[in-house]
Amino acid sequence: MEDSFRIGIITKTHGIKGEVKVIPTSAEEGRFDILSDCFVLDKSGKPVNLKVTGVKYFKNQVILKFDGYNTIEDVEKLLQSELFVSREDAVPLEEGEYYVADLLGAKVIDTDGNDIGTFKDYLETPANDVYIIETTEGKDIMIPAVDEFIKDVDAENGIMTVKLIKGML
Repeated sequence: MEDSFRIGIITKTHGIKGEVKVIPTSAEEGRFDILSDCFVLDKSGKPVNLKVTGVKYFKNQVILKFDGYNTIEDVEKLLQSELFVSREDAVPLEEGEYYVADLLGAKVIDTDGNDIGTFKDYLETPANDVYIIETTEGKDIMIPAVDEFIKDVDAENGIMTVKLIKGML
């Protein structure tokens, strides 16, 4: 299970008072309204903790202000960084929901119980996520993360049931 989740990418500065523009990568609406603690990784991979003191929205971006970052120079070192939250600070899950990151390595079977392969990765697209499955033969297949194809997800036991159509394999 992942200990942290990416929620955005810091793209550029906003104004002169240390605010930054963030492209959200979290599908959870309102995610930033409740954000207080997050972090980025520095060049050596060490987490840099950030305390959010302000949130605004502009078009499809979020503008964040961090405690102790008061000038353009302060936030320039954060540009192009991925923004993360710890599992403890993640948006709580509703019944039947799961974090996609928890599916990494899950066994994937079809609706007849046949072993298809392993959940390898996922892509975020504007329409829907796409799951990348490594088949038992070692090939990658892509399955749209929609109810038509994803029939059941048991994240706790690491099993995903899918319905494949002709041409997917």
